[in-house]
Amino acid sequence: MRNKPVLNLDHFIPYRLSVLTNRVSGAIARHYSDRFSLSIPEWRVMAALGQTPGLSARQVAERTAMDKVQVSRAVQSLLEAKRLTRGTHCEDGRVSQLSLSPQGLAIYKELVPVALELEREFLSVLDAAERKLLDRLLTKLSTAVPKS
Repeated sequence: MRNKPVLNLDHFIPYRLSVLTNRVSGAIARHYSDRFSLSIPEWRVMAALGQTPGLSARQVAERTAMDKVQVSRAVQSLLEAKRLTRGTHCEDGRVSQLSLSPQGLAIYKELVPVALELEREFLSVLDAAERKLLDRLLTKLSTAVPKS
């Protein structure tokens, strides 16, 4: 009788990446959740729109790899808090375009340096060559996984 494969989570890359992502997101979240009452999905929506204003909710979901329901809830909450504005696409009136409101942009500008500093601290355990290699490997892995 053959031995059945055993899944060792400590060596299973998808699990390890998920745990690492959750830890990093949690570390950043501690800085913005108390101060600005933002959830992780709300911050991800704001970060996407801070980089690329005018995205639709569908585009935000694609860019952040978040579930459409999560994005929809985050967008609704951010609109209610007046941190986002919603406009209509000039060529297709059925498509809403989202942007940070002045209040949302102020929060974004305050949080970006915090996020970048946390990234710097997180990556400080790697030397410059390791950081470049990590970037290349993450890019390579990202292209290997099909988008859902």
